[in-house]
Amino acid sequence: MDQLKKWEIEPLAEKWIQVSEKVLDQIKNLERAEKKDRLELVRCVRILLGALERSLVGWKQWVNNPDIMVKFSQDDLRNMNKRLSEFARSFIEFDIEATKLGAERGLKARRKTKKKKERLEAYVT
Repeated sequence: MDQLKKWEIEPLAEKWIQVSEKVLDQIKNLERAEKKDRLELVRCVRILLGALERSLVGWKQWVNNPDIMVKFSQDDLRNMNKRLSEFARSFIEFDIEATKLGAERGLKARRKTKKKKERLEAYVT
């Protein structure tokens, strides 16, 4: 059973790494592009956020899978925790800055309005 799980995980990890390397290449190409107009900059932000989202989903899948996490030592997990903590703190600090800038530019958070959902019933006779 352990061999089967190893066989299933390794090809998936290899594929994940290959796709991640392509994502990194795409990010490097975006960084090299010069004279981006506003629309291109927005497109870049969308691509970058998509790359982060993909990675975060993968991390969550790993962390929620005890068969994977048991393979890491306490030192491995301590290192992951430290690096992710630094990254999360940095990203949230940036998020706060960007939100403040948005507020200065007049952006307001959308409030969800609670609307009563009316259900129409049809009767067929």
